[in-house]
Amino acid sequence: MAATLALAACSAPAPRESPRVAVGPGWRGVAPEGWVSTEHYRAWQEGRWWELFGDDGLTALMPRVEIGNQNLAAAVARVAQAQALLRQAQAQLAPTLGLQLGTQRSGDPARGSASLGLSASWAPDLWGRLAAGIRQQGAQVQASEANLAAARLSAQASLAQAWFALREAEAEGALLEEIIEGYRRALAITQNNYDAGIVARTDVLQAQSTLESALSTRAGLQRSRDTYEHAIALLVGEVPSNFALAEARWVRTAPEVPPALPSELLLRRPDVAAAERAVAAANAGIGVARAAWYPAISLSAGAGGAAATLAQLVSAPTLAWSLGATLAQTLLDGGARSAALDQAVAAQQVATATYRQSVLQAIGEVEDQLTALVALDEQIAHASAAADAATGAEERTLNSYRAGISAFTAVVTAQTTSLNARRSVMQLQLQRQQAVVALIQALGGGWLAPWAPAQ
Repeated sequence: MAATLALAACSAPAPRESPRVAVGPGWRGVAPEGWVSTEHYRAWQEGRWWELFGDDGLTALMPRVEIGNQNLAAAVARVAQAQALLRQAQAQLAPTLGLQLGTQRSGDPARGSASLGLSASWAPDLWGRLAAGIRQQGAQVQASEANLAAARLSAQASLAQAWFALREAEAEGALLEEIIEGYRRALAITQNNYDAGIVARTDVLQAQSTLESALSTRAGLQRSRDTYEHAIALLVGEVPSNFALAEARWVRTAPEVPPALPSELLLRRPDVAAAERAVAAANAGIGVARAAWYPAISLSAGAGGAAATLAQLVSAPTLAWSLGATLAQTLLDGGARSAALDQAVAAQQVATATYRQSVLQAIGEVEDQLTALVALDEQIAHASAAADAATGAEERTLNSYRAGISAFTAVVTAQTTSLNARRSVMQLQLQRQQAVVALIQALGGGWLAPWAPAQ
């Protein structure tokens, strides 16, 4: 026993520190103009990032993701499973107590028997094997909680993306309705001019073709709108046939990001945090593998007795007790423990590389969205100017055609250019909103995380 206790001081603990990742002091991409306000800091801090878009419909719909999304339900169950495994690991530190009571009767009344036994056992964790296992499972609990946060953020971001795409499709549809009415009027004017012998039949056919093309585009937008509605239904856990969203105004605003976006913030991103917790679990796994090299010690105690009847069993002379200690050490195992330790070290190296890669991936995603937002701001400005110019050219060309100055082909070209320019502005505005959502997701959704920090 003395030699065993002396060996306990020689047990080497597993590494506990997570690997450091150089994330840099800031970003290469520059935040676009307007992203400098801290007006909505509390909403950022508490993770209610969707409120920053100022869309009441989205804000009202978002809580339904938490209630009905089945991917989230599965992630919640995985957290409960990991917590139960942690309690199971912690229970191994406590002693076990057992009770046995038995009685037997035979055809001969004098040949009965009764027995009572009480046993206790405890295996002290001298080498830290159980403690390392508890640390390992505790890190896995935190990783599962981080995975739950990542699943929640992914579902929320997907809902916001689909919501904005649906509203943009409705806005494009409304624009097309307005344009289609203009095309119908142009067709009527052209038909009247043809009936009067002023224009050729070709003008009528071109006007009709332009109208039919716009009607086809409107049908395609309706199909896209319905598809986004189906996606939203699935995200909130509803059957698409039982789910419907009334048409509403598209809120095209985007939130403003606080001025300081430290790159270290990415280390609290859910998927990055999960990867870091996986490293912590792998570190503890090395401790478990190392502890297998040391002897196993167990203490036991028992009390009990036997008699012919239960009445005799409770008398003091029938009782007996015992105390014991066991020391067991594996001498030869064909290299199994060495292989297990090598496997644990390799698993830790895999987890470390995965963690570092997840940080690099997160940095790349943020840089991509910052770059996209700068470019989109410039694109929207130029596209808006082009749309205004195209609308003005369309009006002048149509007036010239009515005056008999321009050919109808010029009208068709001007109408098509104007429609495409106005739709392009809407599509760029949607891309900007979706880039904002992607940036928020890349940053982890806010400042605070719902899981406990590593100790």
